Parts: sequence; C-alpha cells; structure tokens
Amino acid sequence: MIDNVILLITGTLHERDTHELLERCHPLGVFDTMPALCVASTVEELYNSVLVETPLAPYFRDCLSASDLDDLNIEIIRNTLYKAYLEDFYQFCQSLGGTTAETMAELLAFEADRRTINITINSFGTSLSKEDRARLFPSIGRLFPAGNNMLAKADELEQVKSVCDTIPEYRNFFDGGSGGGVSSGEANADMLEDRMFKLEVQLNRILTITQFQFGVFYAWLKLKEQEIRSITWIAECIAQNARDRISDFIPPL
Repeated sequence: MIDNVILLITGTLHERDTHELLERCHPLGVFDTMPALCVASTVEELYNSVLVETPLAPYFRDCLSASDLDDLNIEIIRNTLYKAYLEDFYQFCQSLGGTTAETMAELLAFEADRRTINITINSFGTSLSKEDRARLFPSIGRLFPAGNNMLAKADELEQVKSVCDTIPEYRNFFDGGSGGGVSSGEANADMLEDRMFKLEVQLNRILTITQFQFGVFYAWLKLKEQEIRSITWIAECIAQNARDRISDFIPPL
C-alpha cells in the first residue's frame, strides 16, 4: 500500500495520468478506495484524499503534512511511512504473544536494522541532515538504540562497518575476501544488498519450520518475493550473456 500510494503521489507531482499508474500498482497493495485517489488533480487534494480514503491515513496524519509532498522529499516520505509501519507491525506481533511474538520480533528487528543501515549509507554525500537521518530510523531492532545513535552521526562507510561488527550476524556484510565484499574503501551496494538478502532468506527459512506461530505465513510470502528476485536476476544474466554469474546473487531456497 505504501509503495502504491507513493507511486500515485509521484505521478501527481509529474502530472501523469494516475489512472494509468493504477495498472502498475502492486496487486497486494490495492485497496477498494484507491481509485478515489485518481480524482485528485493537485498534491494537496491527493494528501487530503489519502487522509480520508486509505488505510494509510494514520501514518500520513502522524508523520507528514501536505507541504512535505515534493520530489526532494519523496524518498524521505517513503522511509517515514515504512518506519511507522514497521513499528506498528512490531507492536501488533508483540500483542499476539507466544511464539509468534518471539519469531516475528527477530525478523522485524533485522528488517529495521537493514533499513537503518541502508538509509545511513545512501544519505552520505546528500543534503539530508544527520538529524533528519536519525528521524528515519525505526525505533526497534538489534541496533536500537546505541547503534542507531552511532549511525546517525556516521560520516563514512568505515563507521557503519564498526557499528555492524557489534552484531555477529551482520559482521560479514562488510567483509572482503574471496567471496567479494564491501570494504571500507569500496561501497559496493549490490554486494551489501545481496548479503542482507541471504540473511533474510536464512531467517525466513527458520521461521517456516517453527511451530505454533503465525509468522510462517509472512515468511512464506517473503521467500516467494525472493524467488521473484532470483528469477529476475537469472533473466538479466541470460539477456546479457553472463550465464556464469547466475549463481552469484541467488540465496539458496
């Protein structure tokens, strides 16, 4: 839903036909009142429609204002909404208690940490202030709060690496070696993302064989998303006649 609404906001900013954009929306994020957003002709109208017509209304009301909706802020908006969503989802899982709360807490903690790391690295060399960067960090995860505070002040990749070294599962994100990695002198975003995906797959696989909890459905969906990513990678390798690279970025499912 977040990605679909952001797509419609971006289209409205660029005066695109929002009815055409509806066809590009993710089917899992389609809701009954989404066509009502296409009636809006200005960003202000769209913002007011979102507050009234969509399930995302609480997130927009609490996090954003109409003046925030411009090209410069679109990624900030997306990350602000995902932050609120992750925190809300985490609290919901905790309210269920039992094994569901325990297993989902681990998975959502990793997702929050991944977003925190990516936001930090992607903000280097941009106009995003350190204060604004910190406001985008979810207030959950294994890096919270000490790691988040350090990442909010980070100026280079080496500082991000030192923070991740405090979490055993995150240490190999920046390791070099024969498998290729991300070193302090080489910000290889693709390799970092790949290693994060592999850890996510490992966590989801464990979740699918954990009994007496509802997280298995979430994990199954995430593994299906990974299958789509792997198929896309295979197709791109074939199209570029690089079949020898097919296995490079495909986590074992």
